Amino acid sequence: MKIGMSHGAGGEVMGNLISETILNNLSKKAVEGGLGLDALDDGATIPLGDYEIVFTTDGHTVNPLFFPGGDIGRISAAGTINDVSVMGAKPLAISNAMILQEGFPIEDLDKIIKSMSATCEEADVAVITGDTKVMEQDKLEGIVIVTTGIGIAKKGEVIKDSTLSVGDKIIISGSVGDHGMSLMSFREGFGFETELKSDVAPMWGIISKALEVGGVTAMKDPTRGGLANCINEMARKSGVGVLLQDEAIPVKQEVRAASEMLGIDPYEVANEGKVLMGVKAEKAEEILEAIKTDKYGADAAIIGEVIDDDKVLIETGIGGIRILETPIADPVPRVC
Repeated sequence: MKIGMSHGAGGEVMGNLISETILNNLSKKAVEGGLGLDALDDGATIPLGDYEIVFTTDGHTVNPLFFPGGDIGRISAAGTINDVSVMGAKPLAISNAMILQEGFPIEDLDKIIKSMSATCEEADVAVITGDTKVMEQDKLEGIVIVTTGIGIAKKGEVIKDSTLSVGDKIIISGSVGDHGMSLMSFREGFGFETELKSDVAPMWGIISKALEVGGVTAMKDPTRGGLANCINEMARKSGVGVLLQDEAIPVKQEVRAASEMLGIDPYEVANEGKVLMGVKAEKAEEILEAIKTDKYGADAAIIGEVIDDDKVLIETGIGGIRILETPIADPVPRVC
């Protein structure tokens, strides 16, 4: 068996690779008392006195490097900031390791670094260390970026993706499918026909507002594999089911049109500026109102609730119910 594109595209195939090949060959996967790799959350934790350091790392091979709404610099910064943020930790700093193709235009690198810097500034995050390597022209395509992030939370206040409880409401911070469908439309050559742009953005502003209200029980950012992969993973790890309302899930008309044209389910494609969270029912409306005050939260919605079941279900507009399966892989390759 050899590695295929689906092994890096989220969903079931990548999950099997991680559990069967990577985890099985690592002996020590956590710092004593902390959350480690076995948890397969968006980050890990290192206990430190009255606090916990949240630590995450992410590689970025997005194609194309520049796309409507962003570029590899913005996505590298935002993706890592968001992985720290959904753990309930205040993001503090990131590292930036870059592997460049020989002949890569310095003008493009300048744009990428400036974009990364501007994204970090939005979340008050510093780029504090890094590394730069160059490979021969025929050995690499453009640039690969690996970012590592650290954040901090009070001990016992880290939020996991596996702690949904029956009765919780499910909130999405905005419309789904924007990133994956904007990239796919752009690649296919009809991006000029729509104003669809990637949603790539740092989510700490939204998350901090929700945490201030209180009642957040679980969080995750629906990147590779989209909403479908994210909610299935949260439900499975929590040992619960989820009932979503199809008509409540915000999807832009441009995303629906592009999805239909390409035969892709928008629930299965990546988002890079959204948060999916479980919240206590009695706090749901207050959290939603708080999220909507953020510039990235205008389209936030309550889209379902946690139920006593072992499946993720969607109720359609005409009252039918179908199962929302975990996707095999994100149908749009190299989205981040």
